[in-house]
Amino acid sequence: MSGARRERPAALLVLADGTTFEGEAIGALATGALAVATGELVFNTAMCGYQEIITDPSYAGQVIAFTYPHIGNYGVNRHDDEARRPAARGVVVRELAARPSSWRAEEDLESFLARNGLGGLTGVDTRRLTRHVREAGAMGCAFGTLGEAELAAAARAEPGTTGADLVGAVTTPAPYVVPGGPWRVVAYDFGVKATMLRCLSAFAAVEVVPARTPAGEVLERRPDGVFLSNGPGDPAALGDIVAEVRKLLGAVPLFGICLGHQLLAGALGGTTYKLRFGHHGANHPVRRLETGTVEITSQNHGFAVAEGSVEGARVTHVNLNDGVIEGLACEDVPAFSVQYHPEAGPGPHDARYLFDEFRRLMATHRRGRRDAAS
Repeated sequence: MSGARRERPAALLVLADGTTFEGEAIGALATGALAVATGELVFNTAMCGYQEIITDPSYAGQVIAFTYPHIGNYGVNRHDDEARRPAARGVVVRELAARPSSWRAEEDLESFLARNGLGGLTGVDTRRLTRHVREAGAMGCAFGTLGEAELAAAARAEPGTTGADLVGAVTTPAPYVVPGGPWRVVAYDFGVKATMLRCLSAFAAVEVVPARTPAGEVLERRPDGVFLSNGPGDPAALGDIVAEVRKLLGAVPLFGICLGHQLLAGALGGTTYKLRFGHHGANHPVRRLETGTVEITSQNHGFAVAEGSVEGARVTHVNLNDGVIEGLACEDVPAFSVQYHPEAGPGPHDARYLFDEFRRLMATHRRGRRDAAS
């Protein structure tokens, strides 16, 4: 782990609208392994969990600006990774901690970034940056040690995530099994987080399959339930996957999270739209309509399900900040989903009960099949 503050080269962050921010290069940008990177800029308001955020595959194609001013305080360790390597394009912080302090730390954050070929900036006025993105919306950006004109051109050329199928870049190339409890679950990997698999394996053996595995092959495995994971990009670009999810409706219990929620909605005839700057943070209040209780949730999505577009399902949860649909439950088939992240590493854990709901739904479906056969 590192000690004294490092001397870093000057660097710029340029947004697609020409707005420029000064900073210092970190990670692969500071080592010279990277000269420029582009992506869709979003901001995350979480005060901790930066390692889980950076390694969340749902950030593929995006540059993450952290609103919390001190990032890297407790270092990184191999146990908190949500994927084998980061899928994000880069990070922007106000101040990168030079000396992490935690008994769990195995490496400092900048070394982690450099090792994974990820660059970014420190010393950026992230309050100004966040205000700008809230007003102008998420947009393409470029950062690096090149000149401002070159970075501006790269930022304008960045296509962003609208219409983008990014799932293929993060899904597993082949099926694998996570041992667990007595139930059998097939999990579609659209960019699945390790914490999700840990939550599922508490009660089920989980077979993780590639994103474009046909529904017929999934049903041949005779699972008790099918899990639709989180993932990056625009759900509207995944019509072929939506068609396979539609074939599973009624045949097996389904539980979807984040992108999985949007794909389930699509299978039910729903549509999605892009949010102005997305939901990225660990403190979003969501009302559970059945009980009226408010859950504090972790969220990471740039798209949402359009209100009134889904037939045959009721809305179960809504975001109290802006009214976005946060949960759906089907009326006639065993399937439900949430837009937010009940598994949330490191937290909050207000909605972990949803995994128990999935187990109960599988048990009810199994009893129904037995009764029908008797």
